[in-house]
Amino acid sequence: MANIETVRAYCLAKPGTSEGFPFDEETLVFKVMDKMFAVCTLEDPDWFVLKCDPERAIELREQYACIEGAYHFNKKYWNQHCLSQLDDALIYELIDHSYDEVVKKMTKKMRAELAAMSNSQE
Repeated sequence: MANIETVRAYCLAKPGTSEGFPFDEETLVFKVMDKMFAVCTLEDPDWFVLKCDPERAIELREQYACIEGAYHFNKKYWNQHCLSQLDDALIYELIDHSYDEVVKKMTKKMRAELAAMSNSQE
């Protein structure tokens, strides 16, 4: 079953990913090349915030009671997910989607740098 530690390891295994506490000591943020793609609070690590395509974000909220617009985020693009109520495969797929949503908005130069990092990790 996915939990904060397995999700953290999964996020950090992605190329160009770093973690930190830019807002406070409770809010753990995962970034790819300095752009946020995942957030969780250590106060309640069962809730995980991920970026999402706007149309898919709405579909997910309608399909799952444990996915809702993320508190303190632009709800058009960010959902919060209750890890304990979702299938692990879906959680990891949504993390991949969030990461990809952020990467596709990067400049060509940044994507090339990320690709170089990916190749050096193989």
